[in-house]
Amino acid sequence: MSVNIPECPPSLKSIQHFLKTAAEHDTRDPTVAYWCRLHALQVGLKMTTKKTPEETQLLMAVMDWLEQAKTLFKDNEAISNEVVAQAHLENYALKLFLFADKQDREQNYGKNVVKAFYTAGVIYDVLTTFGDLTDEAVQNRKYARWKAAYIHNCLKTGETPVPGPMQSDNENQDNETESTDPGQPAPSNTDNFGFSTNSPAMPPMPPSVPTSFNNSLPDPNLALKAASQLPPVPYTPDPNPGGFVPYDPSQQPQTALLFGDNSSVAQLSPDQIAKAQKYCKWASSALNYDDVKTAISNLRNALELLQTGRDPA
Repeated sequence: MSVNIPECPPSLKSIQHFLKTAAEHDTRDPTVAYWCRLHALQVGLKMTTKKTPEETQLLMAVMDWLEQAKTLFKDNEAISNEVVAQAHLENYALKLFLFADKQDREQNYGKNVVKAFYTAGVIYDVLTTFGDLTDEAVQNRKYARWKAAYIHNCLKTGETPVPGPMQSDNENQDNETESTDPGQPAPSNTDNFGFSTNSPAMPPMPPSVPTSFNNSLPDPNLALKAASQLPPVPYTPDPNPGGFVPYDPSQQPQTALLFGDNSSVAQLSPDQIAKAQKYCKWASSALNYDDVKTAISNLRNALELLQTGRDPA
């Protein structure tokens, strides 16, 4: 599946690490790639009400990719079923965390350890798509972020990292890497890997590593199997699926007032018709993520193009 997503503009820098992690997993684990991009899209849509052309181009490209992925991986339950998806991502984040923690405690330092801690923290962020994290996951995310930044800075300065958690005399210290809100721009004092160039503060508590897991990496199929055995969620049919409301002739005059005279139709080229179809598709995709403003904007663009032949973009 081809990925034609433009460069992330500086104003959306805070979602860049989600998009980068997605790109790294396109072949390795399409499920991780899908949910990373979906989370990036949701965060990006909430960041600003009036988006620049560069922001719109990026977010629309992510929307297009997600729509294609849903069709391509329609038989993948970890993409179509949120319960299975959550179990898959939780297991993957924990697998990365345990691998990195084991390497750290054995003092096998290198970029792979930093990458594993860092990616585990990113995946824990993506898991907030499904709701609040468990206390264990919150603690693991904080520890993974701190360890990734700490080992990274040690390797840069030539220092030898201290394995495992380090106790701090000041238990009120906040973890510097925890302070980066996915919905806010990243601080300027960061390097290309996303880490602060300052020395990271230590988390007040050691990580919460589940006792039910040993040093070997868990089987990723176990969580999926367990999720598939959960009882079905009660389902109540929606009287208006997809928000569709049956046609009411009495509403037709109001529609005419909103959209103008339907007799005004431009002579369009095939390229213009294709562009109008794209606007409608983007509007539909935006509604899938509850972004009504973007949907309205794209529908207006489509209408102007159909009525006047001018592309407002």
